[in-house]
Amino acid sequence: MNEAFEAEVNVDALAGDLETVRDYLRWAMSRFLEADLYYGHGTDSAWDEATHLVLQALYLPLDIDERILDARLTHVERQKVIKWVYRRVVDRVPLPYLTKNAWFAGMKFYVDQRVIVPRSPVGELIRNGFEPWVDETKVHRVLDLCTGSGCIGIGAAYVFDEAEVTLSDLSEDALEVANRNIQLHNLNARVSTVHSDLFENLKGQKYDLIISNPPYVDANDLAAMPVEYLKEPVLALGSGEDGLDITREILIQAENYLTKEGTLIVEVGNSQYALQDEFANVPFTWLSFEDGGDGVFLLTRDELIRYRDEFVKGAKNAG
Repeated sequence: MNEAFEAEVNVDALAGDLETVRDYLRWAMSRFLEADLYYGHGTDSAWDEATHLVLQALYLPLDIDERILDARLTHVERQKVIKWVYRRVVDRVPLPYLTKNAWFAGMKFYVDQRVIVPRSPVGELIRNGFEPWVDETKVHRVLDLCTGSGCIGIGAAYVFDEAEVTLSDLSEDALEVANRNIQLHNLNARVSTVHSDLFENLKGQKYDLIISNPPYVDANDLAAMPVEYLKEPVLALGSGEDGLDITREILIQAENYLTKEGTLIVEVGNSQYALQDEFANVPFTWLSFEDGGDGVFLLTRDELIRYRDEFVKGAKNAG
């Protein structure tokens, strides 16, 4: 049990005061409001966070019958909920790292602190079958570059249900999580992982679609991030002063790994504006999302080739 938690409260006494599911939901929400937590890993309020935490700790569905709210918890269950609440409040651990679950594009994934928590707007693109941007009939091979938990590539495997999908990442720890999710979704026959620093270990490979959610947080945003985000792997967040170091490399190299009619889709988040300023002549197609989120662009292989010199020049200037 966390030392700060032990100093603040007597666990056994608290567990004796709170009895029902309803008690713990109210208590958890109060603690979250008191602590002024930041919500950005799948929930957006203290009540939503409390509901997810308490019900998942008790292995109960989110659409629970309200009559269950008055059920009493066992002592072991009370201890577990209290421990999770205080890890969330005192340690600021993001909720998905406690539950080991995250939802992305309507699908469940395993996550832990070896990967960032899935929250990309690309999830909406997956739910919409990549329409109208990608012709499903022309996608036979997909690369999820900087895959992390594997959620984007695995989501793409559902959309392009006959395609071969490669999940690539520099972090071997992340690939262990991605492999676990491949097994979770029973996609071993079509989805595989490759340990690679961007395209380094993918020489000679060609893909009809390359999707990437690379590190893109600039130095200022990284320094101002809420504590919850700093619990995630720094390797998966920062990318130089303007957040574009890795994206520039992708723009330079991707053409060599795309088929003739191939497409590149990359998320750069708030670094979108720095990218637009640097490459003002490049006709990025910026995708829009009904559920919110921005900073995702699309370029064809032809466009990557056409503006190759600008991308190379940009990388040299940044270096």
